[in-house]
Amino acid sequence: MPANIHPLNSLFMTLEILIERLSAPNVTLVKNLHLRIPGGAIHTVMGASGSGKSTLLAAICGTLGEGLRFEGQISLDGRRIDALPTEQRRIGILFQEDFLFAHMSVRENLLFAVPPGLAAERERRVTSGLQDLEMPDFGNADPATLSGGQRARIALMRALLAAPQALLLDEPFSRLDAGLRERMRLFVYGLVRKRQIPVLMVTHDESDIADPARVTRL
Repeated sequence: MPANIHPLNSLFMTLEILIERLSAPNVTLVKNLHLRIPGGAIHTVMGASGSGKSTLLAAICGTLGEGLRFEGQISLDGRRIDALPTEQRRIGILFQEDFLFAHMSVRENLLFAVPPGLAAERERRVTSGLQDLEMPDFGNADPATLSGGQRARIALMRALLAAPQALLLDEPFSRLDAGLRERMRLFVYGLVRKRQIPVLMVTHDESDIADPARVTRL
């Protein structure tokens, strides 16, 4: 079995990435990469600036910019998704920036992500999410009044409330100070493992590695 492939856990959703070639004009960024990430696992991709880390995430979620080319396939639970529009891939992404909507309360930010359905059920999911965050009384808060760590937590929960079948993390802790960074790592890793979501994270920080056995260096 190639070094970058891990055994399939058939009980949970699995993200499988096969990249034959990922390129920008006149340069190959990633070549011959094969990852299989079962639910609850966190696979880390590391590399210097310009090595293709963020481009790799864009290829997975379907947001490659002009001039970038992807050859390969992306599958979730055995179903190919690389030909689907971004909004149909069921992949969430968490960036360095939290991108909370300034004109919405915390509750409204979270509710925005919940799929359509009965109003009472959507509200229940938001309430449950705030409880998971240990922020049950923050629903009416203005995002501008939150600390950096609180904003990061809300951004994570908003991504999870969209019911993604896989989650991408793009340098999610790099803007936090050292003490908060460690607490957020523990919080994020614990929550995605609890929900059994396959996670691919790109970072330049060795301290972010969740599982030393699941690391790829570009």
